[in-house]
Amino acid sequence: MLHIQGKLISLDVIEEHFVCDLHACKGACCVEGDLGAPLENHEVDLLRTHLDKIKPYITQEGWATLGIQGAAVQDEDDSYSTPLIDNAACAYVNFDADGIVKCGIEAAYKDGAIPFNKPISCHLYPIRVEKNEVVNFEALNYDRWHICHAACSLGQTLKVPVYKFLKEPLLRQYGQAFYDELDAVAQDWNAQSKGQ
Repeated sequence: MLHIQGKLISLDVIEEHFVCDLHACKGACCVEGDLGAPLENHEVDLLRTHLDKIKPYITQEGWATLGIQGAAVQDEDDSYSTPLIDNAACAYVNFDADGIVKCGIEAAYKDGAIPFNKPISCHLYPIRVEKNEVVNFEALNYDRWHICHAACSLGQTLKVPVYKFLKEPLLRQYGQAFYDELDAVAQDWNAQSKGQ
């Protein structure tokens, strides 16, 4: 584990490779799984406030689901996540002409319809963040999921480490100084690894 600015980062974040290959997986991470995308409390408020502006970017089924379940659902541990359509796809999805799942929140943001991007848990994937507010603990771990096999293969082919693929969301969540330090530590670590 690496320790940067009070956060623990799994070595997999700098050693493993990853580049989303949407033509291979079709965006399966937005469709498969037991729960919707984890949401931070401020994201729940933003979704509730801007729900009508997101409506044109999602499916009719998604909009109907949001009408029943609300902008977010409260999970058993009192955290929040995005609602699911029939316990499958995220209610905020849409599909492009090639059948690839797209995020309606992200599409609305890119069009300037809303002032925020998709949930940070989605943006940071395959990094999953574990938090403990009581002891001010935060850990960034690399999540392995069989549906991302093509992304691992493409990342290996292109030689793109997980953290470099996720530069934009890491900057969004933790800032430039954090990313620069992570990058410097990763380069030192890789240089030492090659020297052995």
